[in-house]
Amino acid sequence: MKKLIASLLLLSALLSVLSAALFAAPEADPSVQNLPVKYEQLTALQFISAVRKSAGTCIIPFGVLEKHGPHLPLGTDLLDVREIALRAAKAEYTLVFPQYYFGQIAEGKHQPGTIAYNHKLIWDLLQETCDELARNGIRKIIIVNGHGGNNHFLRFFCQAQLEKRTNYAVYLFAPKDDPELQDKIKKLRKTDTSGHACELETSVLMAHRPELVHLEKAEQQSGEDQKRLNELNDTYVGIWWYASFPNHYAGDGSLATPELGELYINGKVDQLTKMIRTVKKDEKVQNLQNRFFDEAEKPLETKQ
Repeated sequence: MKKLIASLLLLSALLSVLSAALFAAPEADPSVQNLPVKYEQLTALQFISAVRKSAGTCIIPFGVLEKHGPHLPLGTDLLDVREIALRAAKAEYTLVFPQYYFGQIAEGKHQPGTIAYNHKLIWDLLQETCDELARNGIRKIIIVNGHGGNNHFLRFFCQAQLEKRTNYAVYLFAPKDDPELQDKIKKLRKTDTSGHACELETSVLMAHRPELVHLEKAEQQSGEDQKRLNELNDTYVGIWWYASFPNHYAGDGSLATPELGELYINGKVDQLTKMIRTVKKDEKVQNLQNRFFDEAEKPLETKQ
């Protein structure tokens, strides 16, 4: 009888071990040496290793689909900003989210190829994306914007993260002008106008995707400011871009050079790489958020 009981206990222990092995959480892939930075290229097990290696960080390069003069592709903004993000991520490892074209571009709806989602959808989609990244272990989400029409939206989105408690933080890449870099850019430039599909933006795409640039078409349309609302002083209206640049072209892309584009890209890559390093080490933002929400739940007890 004792032998039977001992055998049953041994069998039970073996079954417990086997069950634990079968149903345990997946381990990171220890054989992976060179993890891809592109989110979409990782296997599920590689993803576990990538989250650990990145210290729980992920970049969302942000763009839209819109006309870029007569000579650049619709996806120029995202193509450029994702190239910068990928180069920076290889210098300081972090994940880079797949192509994210879901930004604000209502002002471009009159031009062919523009995909303009409504304001509620772009907000909800970005919030859900952040929530889903956090559910998968990402605690620090870095948004790198490549489209001027997203500027106000993204800052407001970051501010609105204070509406509810989360276990992650959103960081918007907001680089200051580097005087040394700006001086080098100025020496290479042949035009003074910066805007949209201009000399600088065209140069950037020429530097990494020259096959997508049709420089011979850059002079087929005007990128001049039409100044149709110049009589309105101290005023902001939503139609301002259309009033100034109805061709969805601001500047002159015909004088672009890959040298200028590479200079700009390298400067932004350096700035973003430094930002990633500081974000990976940062503990203050999440701690301050937690403290803020603790106090926000009982504002009358907040220490003054």
